Amino acid sequence: MEIRKTAVAGTVESSDIMITVEPTDTNTIDIALESSVEKQFGRQIRRVIEQKLNHLDITAAKITAIDKGALDCAIQARTITAVYRAAEQEQFDWREIDSWNA
Repeated sequence: MEIRKTAVAGTVESSDIMITVEPTDTNTIDIALESSVEKQFGRQIRRVIEQKLNHLDITAAKITAIDKGALDCAIQARTITAVYRAAEQEQFDWREIDSWNA
């Protein structure tokens, strides 16, 4: 999947995360994370984002995540939604998620 434009999903409300996905000219994934719990959970937040990007075959993107204490399931949902918006995809088969977690 190719990132075509900048897109956002989520909010900066408590227990949520705002994920911004932007196209990049490099063939890398760059994740910038801002979180009040980064010392405790920063590695896990990045891991969840990276796993979802991998499942969606994203190899080049700039990701900005502003976390306000989101659970892994919220991080996954926001990442998937932002990527689909950025790739201008209008359909998503939610049944695919089961195979990602296997």
